[in-house]
Amino acid sequence: MRTYHLANGPLNCESKGCENGVGGVVFVGLAVGEEAKARVGGNITTVERDGYLWEEGPNSFQPSDPLLTMVVDSGLKDDLVLGDPDAPRFVLWKGKLRPVPAKPNDLPFFDLMSLGGKIRAGFGALGIRPPPPGREESVEEFVRRNLGDEVFERLIEPFCSGVYAGDPSKLSMKAAFGKVWKLEQNGGSIIGGTFKAFQERNKATKPPRDPRLPKPKGQTVGSFRKGLAMLPNAISTCLGNKVKLSWKLSNISKVDDGSYSLTYETPEGLVSILSRSVIMTVPSYVASTLLRPISVKAADALSKFYYPPVASVTISYPKGAIRKECLIGGELKGFGQLHPRSQGVTTLGTIYSSSLFPNRAPDGRVLLLNYIGGATNTEILSKTESELVEVVDRDLRKILINTNAEDPMLLSVRVWPQAIPQFLIGHLDVLDAAKAGLREAGMEGLFLGGNYVSGVALGRCVEGAYEAATEPLHKGWRCCCAAVI
Repeated sequence: MRTYHLANGPLNCESKGCENGVGGVVFVGLAVGEEAKARVGGNITTVERDGYLWEEGPNSFQPSDPLLTMVVDSGLKDDLVLGDPDAPRFVLWKGKLRPVPAKPNDLPFFDLMSLGGKIRAGFGALGIRPPPPGREESVEEFVRRNLGDEVFERLIEPFCSGVYAGDPSKLSMKAAFGKVWKLEQNGGSIIGGTFKAFQERNKATKPPRDPRLPKPKGQTVGSFRKGLAMLPNAISTCLGNKVKLSWKLSNISKVDDGSYSLTYETPEGLVSILSRSVIMTVPSYVASTLLRPISVKAADALSKFYYPPVASVTISYPKGAIRKECLIGGELKGFGQLHPRSQGVTTLGTIYSSSLFPNRAPDGRVLLLNYIGGATNTEILSKTESELVEVVDRDLRKILINTNAEDPMLLSVRVWPQAIPQFLIGHLDVLDAAKAGLREAGMEGLFLGGNYVSGVALGRCVEGAYEAATEPLHKGWRCCCAAVI
């Protein structure tokens, strides 16, 4: 029996020329998914209450073709919602929310950077800057060297804080932003690498794009009519009873025929199953504990990845609470705002949830999703919910909300004690060491997946799942399945 086994997560199987197609989703052999929680989706947490709809985990995704393929295959094409690609993104600088350039023709006019900073960035992108140091650089080192101090302090630092909740002086450029890092490696400069990438892309024979897929306009983000939870729920519906809820993996071992024995704590008691292949998408620290009896080397490597705490604080204000200077055409428009650590606010950033997607808040109200914590503010773990809300509200009244506005309506405070894996300097070496430990232990057919492997964004997790699905599993057979998270 050919088995593709997924620990802790739903999966989507999509194949061309495979058997057992059900509702547009194709299963090869026995596809099984176990979820330790009582619901599917892992950290995807959508809540709907009192006319509000909000996310407490991931909040949106980049609509890449792999993710759109999963959307279509799971039957959610008509439920897909996309943000306005022309909606501005803001960075707080010197007490004012300043738009980030969205297109090349915006570059000469945006006021987030000085003329000197723009000139420095342009020369650096062309290659007129110090050479690479010959060692792995942090994000801060790479950006300051290539594009100058202003690009780092006013664009990249807040972006790192908002996306990774990380410290860019410790994040690895190669691991965290590998595509940009490769531009300099391949082309001698960022611009040179970009031109070379365009040339190679034009020379390559590209397969035709799946005509079923939607065509997003511009740089935007996506969700669903009833939030991100619609995706894992739809996939779970497709898989039916192949998804097991409240199954917690407690032991994994290899048996004499080369397959794996997995033991689960379930509502019905201990259950053991056999599988030829396993993809583990649990956090690295969970995988470390499970794999220690098999490979101390792999377990030690997996234990080194750092996950700082992050809290999501979801609050609502009346529309009249928004400062007039922050309105566009009388409305709060935009994706949201990011806050550099140097600007005297604690909150990492704020997403304008009710402006980004439709039907997120009742009429006359705005819904704001705020993030606080991260690698530079682990003290949030000692704060109460009311203290976190107070900090967020105080920050917003410095930037977005009228100082005399009524108190916000609190919808949710969700603290994630170990939130986002940090792609620190040496991250890829540590990951390679974990994989090497599994190989040395003879663990062919056991694969590591999830956000510490593929990238922290939801879209990258999906792309990484499709990539993992092409790995050879048993005697050259390839599985067509892909993990969601």
